Parts: sequence; structure tokens; C-alpha cells
Amino acid sequence: MARYGISLLFASNGIFPYATLIANLVGCYLLSFLLNKQAIKKKLSPELFAALGTGMIGAFTTFSTFAVETIELWETDIFLAFVYLLVSIFGGLGYCYLGFMSAREREVQS
Repeated sequence: MARYGISLLFASNGIFPYATLIANLVGCYLLSFLLNKQAIKKKLSPELFAALGTGMIGAFTTFSTFAVETIELWETDIFLAFVYLLVSIFGGLGYCYLGFMSAREREVQS
């Protein structure tokens, strides 16, 4: 449902896959935050923790769609394909770092 909502909010202009990019970046942040937030780890059972991380967030993000859209962009516009690839990789790493820092910062403040 959340992924579908993002695809409606960030409908593709037929050229650049904004919805997949946004979903993957948000997913990077959420997964990193979840994995590094000790208060969450302590409150959830291991099964629920895995369901949230690999289940819900894993379903929200999608590597296969990213790969297919990169190839489709490559066929029409090599420059945009490289932009999409670089923004996805480095943006994903950046959002993971933000999630990590957000989780740790809130731990220190608590």
C-alpha cells in the first residue's frame, strides 16, 4: 500500500523513475534506523523485528524494479541511466547514514 501510494504521489513522467527512487531512499533510511535503534530492538520480538525489516521494509523497496528501470533508461537515455544509478547508490548510502545517525542521536538524548 505504501509503495503504491508513493507511485501515485511521484508518478513517472515517462522518463525518470521517481517513485522507485523515492521508495528505495526512504527504505534505506527506515531500515538503517530500525537496525540501529536499540530501544526498538529491545521492545520487539526477534520475529516481529525481522518481519518489519526484511518483510515490510524489504517489500517497500525493490532492487528488481531498480534494475529493470535502469536498463530501460539505458535504452533511451544513457546519461539519465547513469544519473539514476549514481543517485540510487550514493543517495541510498547517504540515507542509510542519516538513519544510522538519527537512531544513535535519539539514543544519546534519551
